[in-house]
Amino acid sequence: MVKEISVTELKTWIDEGKNFQLLDVREPHELDIASIGGDNIPLKTIPHNLSEISEEKEVVVYCRSGKRSAKAIEFIQSQKGIRTLFNLKGGILAWSDEIDNTIKKY
Repeated sequence: MVKEISVTELKTWIDEGKNFQLLDVREPHELDIASIGGDNIPLKTIPHNLSEISEEKEVVVYCRSGKRSAKAIEFIQSQKGIRTLFNLKGGILAWSDEIDNTIKKY
């Protein structure tokens, strides 16, 4: 079961200065197109970078649409048992639609 967070909830977390990890699982070339920040660990490299994922903080994982980030969360949960992971519902596309339309869609 993958927990989700909406883009409006994430924006509130950012605005309030909440202490959490933002994890972008897209490929590096996608960062050049659009980004909302966070640590970039592409999906295929997650198995080699599990130590980079916080076990102390809540972690919001995002990608373009929410599919890769959901896969990442399922894998991380199966390997580390972390339950404080949230998938950004709709990914960066939803962020562009609902929060910041200067974020380029692709």
